[in-house]
Amino acid sequence: MKIALITGSCGLVGSESVEFFIKKNFKVIGIDNDLRKFFFGKTASTAWVKNYLEKKYKKNYKHFNSDITKNRQIEKIFKKYKDKIKVVIHSAAQPSHDWAASNPELDFNVNAIGTLNMLNLTKKYLYKKTPFIYMSTNKVYGDNPNKLKIKSNKLRFELVKNNNYPNGINETMSIDNCVHSFFGVSKLSADLMVQEFGVNFGMNTVCFRAGCITGSKHSGAKLHGFLSYLVKSCLTKKKYTIIGYEGKQVRDNIHSSDLVNCFWEYYKNPKKGAVYNIGGGRKCSCSIIEAINIIEKKINIKVKLKVLKKARTGDHIWWITDNKKFIKDYPKFKIKYNIEKVIEELISNV
Repeated sequence: MKIALITGSCGLVGSESVEFFIKKNFKVIGIDNDLRKFFFGKTASTAWVKNYLEKKYKKNYKHFNSDITKNRQIEKIFKKYKDKIKVVIHSAAQPSHDWAASNPELDFNVNAIGTLNMLNLTKKYLYKKTPFIYMSTNKVYGDNPNKLKIKSNKLRFELVKNNNYPNGINETMSIDNCVHSFFGVSKLSADLMVQEFGVNFGMNTVCFRAGCITGSKHSGAKLHGFLSYLVKSCLTKKKYTIIGYEGKQVRDNIHSSDLVNCFWEYYKNPKKGAVYNIGGGRKCSCSIIEAINIIEKKINIKVKLKVLKKARTGDHIWWITDNKKFIKDYPKFKIKYNIEKVIEELISNV
């Protein structure tokens, strides 16, 4: 029996991973205590996803309502299943800039200490070559992307010509000498720890540094889940607030199914201490204004907007991912979703 151990199993990335690996003939152990409800309120709860997974995959999905910051709780799971676990996917996190600033200690405990607990237990109980897949973020680069020279077009910002990142931002961008949000700090701490366990202990570990992740199972909230929350606001005719940059800031969006396919490619041929920027690329990028325009055309409605001048700390003005490094290592991987397809799916599933 092959087991995939997945934290944050009822979140967007986690639930996509659950279904994917079950289809690949794994049994899945899911860990999720619905902290999204605590972070963002009842409407962000993932309880519905838990119910869906348990009902649909009765024989192949086992859920634990455990807290990754409580080492003893998680160790019981590792002790029980031990060498049957063939891959660890760690997607549990506190995912919001704004929320992190309101409670840096809890944010750090979940994102950094929780990750350290998972790494230590993987090292203690599992064969060292068992892949450990960590869902990192492009926020590890702080505000360094904002130091790139940009120009303002009608609907979006773009990099000026002859820049260092013609195909998008790659892993050569520095993580130093910049302003990190509290969220960026906690995720970077975990990111570096994942790398060190790979390099120092010979474990197969990987960090996937993504921008915006999206998909139909996203329980989008005001403080997290850009496209999901935007579509939900538009369809329910609620006013949407644009925070800074006149809505011209460019987001790279990757669909959760494309992301999980990255996990699968890595699982089949893992490396030690690997790091990849991963995203939907230019075809799945948009500014907030562009996303609103697409939604308005598709549902024939005028979106109510509130525009704030002050941007969020650490928010990126322009981010498009260069997937070249990952594709070089895993040439079979291809992005299937563009921005139109993503938004159409979100509209049809709200």
